[in-house]
Amino acid sequence: MLKNKLYPHFRRCMKAKNHNLTRRDIFTSQENMAKSKYEYVKNFELPDPCLPNCWIVVRIDGRGFSRFADVHGYVKPNDVRGLNLMTRAATCVMDEFRDICLAFGQSDEYSFVIRKDTNLFNRRASKLMTNVNSLFASSFVFHWVGFFGPIRLQYPPAFDARVVMYPTDKNLRDYLGWRQADVHVNNLYNTAFWGLVLKKGFSNAQAEERLRGTLASDKNELLFSEFGLNYNNEPPMFRKGTVLIRKLCKTPGDGKLRHVVLPFYTDLIGDVFWRENPEILGMKSLQIYHRPTEDNSISQEQCKSSPKQDSTGSTASATTTNEHSPVASEKS
Repeated sequence: MLKNKLYPHFRRCMKAKNHNLTRRDIFTSQENMAKSKYEYVKNFELPDPCLPNCWIVVRIDGRGFSRFADVHGYVKPNDVRGLNLMTRAATCVMDEFRDICLAFGQSDEYSFVIRKDTNLFNRRASKLMTNVNSLFASSFVFHWVGFFGPIRLQYPPAFDARVVMYPTDKNLRDYLGWRQADVHVNNLYNTAFWGLVLKKGFSNAQAEERLRGTLASDKNELLFSEFGLNYNNEPPMFRKGTVLIRKLCKTPGDGKLRHVVLPFYTDLIGDVFWRENPEILGMKSLQIYHRPTEDNSISQEQCKSSPKQDSTGSTASATTTNEHSPVASEKS
């Protein structure tokens, strides 16, 4: 009763004011409220644009992946399921960000090359790195079951990332050559190391001591003499890593050209790859892909959003020694 006597027209006045507010008045009020005394903290955010006219490389790398591989029963020295899962996650990233023109992967790492004329996220390094890394990590977890089947994730995998800029085409090619040379060095050592451990009964320390100071020729000789293995006959995916590039492919039936992310197991150090794919460094329109030995069209099964898998969860073509494997992903 007291409130009614003091403010007899309180409810009526408030109702009238709210009723007369326009949509613009409401938005203006919200904008004014946002400009509070705390807004100065935005000044502590540092701008981090990548240099103009430079190739941008985002490289992701597994954090503590040796333990992750042991806990989840990865096959030594190369687990086809794990390699194909990494490629599947990388394909998801390329499907989302069209300015990524090439990706190269090996073991637990992937490098994504972004066009040097991109304006994606205003070229902010932090935005590029976090978006690529987070999408890769979530895709890795999302597609885990498709490659490892009943083997459940025991804990979340983690990946670190960095952004590096390369001002010239030669700098970019040298970077990719460095990463591919790393594939050869690491895989040759791991093939010899795990051969000694798994087939000869060496302990890890004994195998490490046996290989200490050996050259590539020594390891090749050891593999051939001890295990009858010619290293050059190992699958190209193990020896060279995986290259992902985008091409135009025709689908049967409608004959439409579609953007397809294709995996290749080929040499990046020489000139042949770059001559055959001039649109990468030249930043030109995508080329129509022509299969080396088959018809130019690709089957509908190859155009699915994820690779065809066999009963073990590996990609159907991953065990072949061809330099190219079937289509991994497609976009209209």
